[in-house]
Amino acid sequence: MSTTNNNVKKYRKPIRDVEVDYNIDHSKCEACEQKPCLLSCPVNAIHNNDNDQIEIDDKCVGCVLCRNACPYDAIQMETTLSEPIRENVPNINKKLCRQCGACVQACKTGSIQLISSGNEEAHSEINDDTCVRCGYCARVCPTEAIKYGEILPRSVVGGKAIVVDQKNCIGCMTCTRVCPSRGAINVGEVSKLPFINPSYCARCEECMNVCPSAAIKYSSRKRAFKNFSKIKTMEIVSELMEKEAGKLSTETVRINNILESIATDVGLKHTEPWFKEDVTELIKDGIKEIISSKLEIEDMEEIIDATTPKRYINVVDDNCIGCGECINDCPVDCIELEIPSPIHIDDTCVFCGKCVDICQFKAIKLVEEYFKVENNKIFFIRDLLRGAREGEIVYDVDACMACGVCVKKCPTNALRLEKDEIVVDQDKCVHCAECEIICPVNAIKLKAD
Repeated sequence: MSTTNNNVKKYRKPIRDVEVDYNIDHSKCEACEQKPCLLSCPVNAIHNNDNDQIEIDDKCVGCVLCRNACPYDAIQMETTLSEPIRENVPNINKKLCRQCGACVQACKTGSIQLISSGNEEAHSEINDDTCVRCGYCARVCPTEAIKYGEILPRSVVGGKAIVVDQKNCIGCMTCTRVCPSRGAINVGEVSKLPFINPSYCARCEECMNVCPSAAIKYSSRKRAFKNFSKIKTMEIVSELMEKEAGKLSTETVRINNILESIATDVGLKHTEPWFKEDVTELIKDGIKEIISSKLEIEDMEEIIDATTPKRYINVVDDNCIGCGECINDCPVDCIELEIPSPIHIDDTCVFCGKCVDICQFKAIKLVEEYFKVENNKIFFIRDLLRGAREGEIVYDVDACMACGVCVKKCPTNALRLEKDEIVVDQDKCVHCAECEIICPVNAIKLKAD
């Protein structure tokens, strides 16, 4: 007969409460010798009691890491969050307001405007529904006409911003529970981890105080905005890719058409097998008028990095003698003898270059055309591959979602998933870069020699 322990613990913080309901099946727990749950807890809330049984105390933040670490599924845990306590909407003293408009300009959500009813002097008024209670209006008001700060401090650290170090973040989402500024902490669709928008963050330090892994810290505002821009760009890239997989949005189609047009026009100007041309201004001018309000023009560099190269492979019939060496060496069996042409390469070709490498008569031509970002400029490049592609497959552990798409796409079964991490068999890999092209989050790359 199994022995269970069912308790409810509360982890109280001034902004938001979380109720943790857990259930431990001790009969399963006794079979475990290593007790990985004890090592998994970031706040040391789980321990052995006097009866040598696992117990969870009041320090628990409900991050469920112990539940995930348990190899016997002995820990059942659910968390219930209370509604966050928000700052009151800032109060504006109409008599002190000098209609300078500083608060209107400072408001990140456009929630403040100057109004006049005719019966009183013009003054600022705040829209209760759209105000995120960040307090920026109170900080910029030169006459202290705006009262704010029942929960948050009124002073902030000048020149600094709060950021989440996603390498140390354990994904417990405690920061999202305590943040009083709506819109300051978001959870990425790509990384599934929280990140902070410096524009909305009131720097109250509540998230920093409760973070169990010390992943939240101060950084320079320049670095914070750069990291935020990079994360948001990846979110946008992922969103565009998702749209392309289904029904393409008008904006995505137009961006693709512009890039296609530039690639075609520049490519037709050049007859040489290799060239490199700066197309930065062409792309900026083409996209500037249609760009989304949330996609800044400088973000195009990230979009360019995620574009797919165009590859062409042709057989020079006059050079080919139909010896069949390329057929024997092709890793995906896409080449066959065909009359009257000596050989035919079908659509399953992955452009690895092995056939180019083995052909003694230079009968196979493999061309790549692609955009590349170098030194804050965007280039359009044409390359003529003269042999088998060499290099190494690397991937970003933080960006990888372990979705397995690259594993399924790999034509030579050189990739596999082990414990949600990509493992590359370099002996099987033909460096075709199909994994790089198919990755929805741009996490895997071919570092070509």
